[in-house]
Amino acid sequence: MDSNDLTYVETYFAESVAVLQAAEGDTQLKRAIVDISDEIVKSLRGGGKVLFAGNGGSAADAQHIAGEFVSRLNFDRSPLPGLALTTDTSVLTAIGNDYGYADVFSRQVGGLGRKGDVFVAISTSGNSPNILKAVDVARAMGVVSVGFTGASGGKLSSACDLCLRVPSKSTPLIQQVHIVSAHLICGLVENAMFSKEAAKHNGVCA
Repeated sequence: MDSNDLTYVETYFAESVAVLQAAEGDTQLKRAIVDISDEIVKSLRGGGKVLFAGNGGSAADAQHIAGEFVSRLNFDRSPLPGLALTTDTSVLTAIGNDYGYADVFSRQVGGLGRKGDVFVAISTSGNSPNILKAVDVARAMGVVSVGFTGASGGKLSSACDLCLRVPSKSTPLIQQVHIVSAHLICGLVENAMFSKEAAKHNGVCA
Protein backbone atom coordinates (compact mmCIF):
# COMPACT_ATOMS: atom_id res chain seq x y z
CA MET A 1 0.00 0.00 0.00
CA ASP A 2 1.28 3.44 -0.94
CA SER A 3 1.88 5.70 2.07
CA ASN A 4 -0.20 8.41 0.43
CA ASP A 5 -3.14 6.00 0.22
CA LEU A 6 -2.86 5.21 3.91
CA THR A 7 -2.68 8.90 4.73
CA TYR A 8 -5.81 9.53 2.66
CA VAL A 9 -7.70 6.82 4.55
CA GLU A 10 -6.52 8.03 7.94
CA THR A 11 -7.37 11.64 7.12
CA TYR A 12 -10.86 10.76 5.97
CA PHE A 13 -11.57 8.70 9.07
CA ALA A 14 -10.36 11.60 11.22
CA GLU A 15 -12.60 14.06 9.35
CA SER A 16 -15.55 11.67 9.66
CA VAL A 17 -15.07 11.34 13.42
CA ALA A 18 -14.67 15.12 13.75
CA VAL A 19 -17.95 15.91 12.00
CA LEU A 20 -19.80 13.31 14.10
CA GLN A 21 -18.34 14.85 17.24
CA ALA A 22 -19.39 18.30 16.01
CA ALA A 23 -22.90 16.96 15.40
CA GLU A 24 -22.98 15.40 18.86
CA GLY A 25 -22.20 18.80 20.39
CA ASP A 26 -24.61 20.73 18.17
CA THR A 27 -27.63 21.51 20.35
CA GLN A 28 -29.61 22.94 17.44
CA LEU A 29 -29.12 19.77 15.37
CA LYS A 30 -30.11 17.51 18.28
CA ARG A 31 -33.20 19.62 18.93
CA ALA A 32 -34.11 19.35 15.25
CA ILE A 33 -33.88 15.55 15.46
CA VAL A 34 -36.30 15.51 18.40
CA ASP A 35 -38.68 18.06 16.85
CA ILE A 36 -38.76 16.22 13.52
CA SER A 37 -39.47 12.95 15.33
CA ASP A 38 -42.34 14.59 17.21
CA GLU A 39 -43.87 15.92 13.97
CA ILE A 40 -43.65 12.51 12.33
CA VAL A 41 -45.26 10.79 15.32
CA LYS A 42 -48.05 13.39 15.30
CA SER A 43 -48.61 12.76 11.60
CA LEU A 44 -48.61 8.98 11.90
CA ARG A 45 -51.00 9.01 14.85
CA GLY A 46 -53.33 11.15 12.78
CA GLY A 47 -53.30 8.71 9.88
CA GLY A 48 -50.61 10.49 7.88
CA LYS A 49 -47.49 9.24 6.13
CA VAL A 50 -43.91 10.31 5.51
CA LEU A 51 -42.61 11.13 2.02
CA PHE A 52 -38.87 11.26 1.27
CA ALA A 53 -36.94 12.73 -1.66
CA GLY A 54 -33.39 13.62 -2.67
CA ASN A 55 -30.98 13.48 -5.60
CA GLY A 56 -28.02 11.14 -6.10
CA GLY A 57 -26.69 9.93 -2.77
CA SER A 58 -29.59 11.71 -1.08
CA ALA A 59 -31.98 9.67 -3.24
CA ALA A 60 -30.35 6.54 -1.83
CA ASP A 61 -30.78 7.99 1.66
CA ALA A 62 -34.47 8.66 0.95
CA GLN A 63 -34.96 5.02 -0.02
CA HIS A 64 -32.91 3.80 2.94
CA ILE A 65 -34.99 5.77 5.44
CA ALA A 66 -38.30 4.78 3.86
CA GLY A 67 -37.19 1.16 4.14
CA GLU A 68 -36.53 1.56 7.86
CA PHE A 69 -40.05 2.90 8.34
CA VAL A 70 -41.86 0.26 6.32
CA SER A 71 -39.73 -2.68 7.48
CA ARG A 72 -38.05 -2.09 10.86
CA LEU A 73 -35.07 -0.44 12.53
CA ASN A 74 -34.40 -1.80 16.02
CA PHE A 75 -37.14 -4.34 16.69
CA ASP A 76 -40.10 -6.18 15.20
CA ARG A 77 -43.23 -4.05 14.95
CA SER A 78 -46.01 -3.11 12.54
CA PRO A 79 -44.97 -1.27 9.37
CA LEU A 80 -45.02 2.52 9.27
CA PRO A 81 -46.10 4.39 6.11
CA GLY A 82 -42.93 5.76 4.52
CA LEU A 83 -42.59 6.38 0.79
CA ALA A 84 -39.51 7.36 -1.23
CA LEU A 85 -40.34 9.50 -4.26
CA THR A 86 -37.13 8.38 -5.97
CA THR A 87 -37.89 4.79 -6.95
CA ASP A 88 -40.62 4.68 -9.63
CA THR A 89 -38.74 5.08 -12.91
CA SER A 90 -41.93 5.31 -14.95
CA VAL A 91 -43.19 8.22 -12.85
CA LEU A 92 -39.80 9.93 -12.73
CA THR A 93 -39.20 9.66 -16.47
CA ALA A 94 -42.77 10.61 -17.37
CA ILE A 95 -42.61 13.78 -15.29
CA GLY A 96 -39.06 14.54 -16.42
CA ASN A 97 -40.05 14.13 -20.07
CA ASP A 98 -43.39 15.94 -19.91
CA TYR A 99 -42.61 18.72 -17.45
CA GLY A 100 -38.87 18.75 -16.72
CA TYR A 101 -36.55 17.46 -14.00
CA ALA A 102 -37.41 20.34 -11.69
CA ASP A 103 -40.91 18.86 -11.31
CA VAL A 104 -40.06 15.20 -10.59
CA PHE A 105 -40.77 15.53 -6.87
CA SER A 106 -43.29 18.38 -6.75
CA ARG A 107 -45.73 16.49 -9.01
CA GLN A 108 -45.49 13.45 -6.75
CA VAL A 109 -45.98 15.48 -3.58
CA GLY A 110 -49.00 17.09 -5.21
CA GLY A 111 -50.47 13.73 -6.19
CA LEU A 112 -49.57 11.61 -3.17
CA GLY A 113 -49.34 14.08 -0.30
CA ARG A 114 -52.21 14.98 1.98
CA LYS A 115 -52.61 17.64 4.65
CA GLY A 116 -50.97 16.37 7.83
CA ASP A 117 -48.35 14.27 6.05
CA VAL A 118 -44.62 14.96 6.47
CA PHE A 119 -42.26 15.54 3.52
CA VAL A 120 -38.55 15.00 4.21
CA ALA A 121 -36.53 16.92 1.62
CA ILE A 122 -32.84 15.98 1.45
CA SER A 123 -30.30 18.28 -0.20
CA THR A 124 -26.71 18.65 1.01
CA SER A 125 -26.44 22.09 -0.62
CA GLY A 126 -29.95 23.15 0.30
CA ASN A 127 -30.35 24.55 -3.20
CA SER A 128 -31.59 21.67 -5.37
CA PRO A 129 -34.34 23.19 -7.58
CA ASN A 130 -36.53 20.08 -7.64
CA ILE A 131 -36.35 19.76 -3.85
CA LEU A 132 -37.20 23.43 -3.29
CA LYS A 133 -40.15 23.23 -5.69
CA ALA A 134 -41.47 20.15 -3.91
CA VAL A 135 -41.22 21.93 -0.55
CA ASP A 136 -43.24 24.85 -1.92
CA VAL A 137 -45.97 22.46 -3.04
CA ALA A 138 -45.91 20.61 0.29
CA ARG A 139 -46.31 23.76 2.36
CA ALA A 140 -49.14 25.01 0.16
CA MET A 141 -50.96 21.71 0.79
CA GLY A 142 -50.48 21.69 4.55
CA VAL A 143 -47.84 18.95 4.38
CA VAL A 144 -45.17 19.53 7.05
CA SER A 145 -41.84 20.09 5.29
CA VAL A 146 -38.57 18.90 6.83
CA GLY A 147 -35.18 19.75 5.36
CA PHE A 148 -31.95 17.77 5.68
CA THR A 149 -29.02 19.90 4.55
CA GLY A 150 -25.48 21.07 5.33
CA ALA A 151 -23.93 23.88 7.35
CA SER A 152 -25.02 26.73 5.09
CA GLY A 153 -28.59 25.48 4.88
CA GLY A 154 -29.01 27.05 1.47
CA LYS A 155 -32.49 28.15 0.46
CA LEU A 156 -33.94 25.02 2.01
CA SER A 157 -33.29 26.16 5.58
CA SER A 158 -35.77 29.04 5.32
CA ALA A 159 -38.21 27.23 3.03
CA CYS A 160 -38.95 24.35 5.42
CA ASP A 161 -41.01 24.13 8.59
CA LEU A 162 -38.13 22.28 10.27
CA CYS A 163 -34.53 21.99 9.12
CA LEU A 164 -31.68 19.70 10.18
CA ARG A 165 -28.36 21.34 9.31
CA VAL A 166 -25.19 19.25 9.53
CA PRO A 167 -22.11 21.22 10.68
CA SER A 168 -20.04 20.47 7.58
CA LYS A 169 -19.53 21.73 4.02
CA SER A 170 -18.35 18.35 2.68
CA THR A 171 -21.06 16.49 0.77
CA PRO A 172 -19.95 12.95 1.79
CA LEU A 173 -19.62 13.95 5.45
CA ILE A 174 -23.00 15.70 5.41
CA GLN A 175 -24.55 12.53 4.00
CA GLN A 176 -22.98 10.44 6.75
CA VAL A 177 -24.57 12.58 9.44
CA HIS A 178 -27.85 12.62 7.52
CA ILE A 179 -28.15 8.85 7.77
CA VAL A 180 -27.12 8.83 11.45
CA SER A 181 -29.75 11.50 12.14
CA ALA A 182 -32.34 9.57 10.14
CA HIS A 183 -31.66 6.44 12.19
CA LEU A 184 -32.09 8.47 15.37
CA ILE A 185 -35.38 9.90 14.08
CA CYS A 186 -36.66 6.47 13.09
CA GLY A 187 -35.61 5.09 16.47
CA LEU A 188 -37.44 7.85 18.34
CA VAL A 189 -40.52 7.32 16.19
CA GLU A 190 -40.43 3.56 16.81
CA ASN A 191 -40.11 4.10 20.55
CA ALA A 192 -43.08 6.48 20.58
CA MET A 193 -45.33 4.48 18.28
CA PHE A 194 -44.53 1.06 19.76
CA SER A 195 -43.68 1.70 23.40
CA LYS A 196 -44.45 -1.85 24.56
CA GLU A 197 -42.21 -3.43 21.92
CA ALA A 198 -39.51 -0.82 22.59
CA ALA A 199 -39.55 -1.62 26.30
CA LYS A 200 -38.84 -5.28 25.53
CA HIS A 201 -35.95 -4.44 23.24
CA ASN A 202 -32.54 -4.57 24.86
CA GLY A 203 -29.92 -2.09 23.65
CA VAL A 204 -30.15 0.62 20.99
CA CYS A 205 -29.06 -1.43 17.97
CA ALA A 206 -30.61 -4.54 16.47
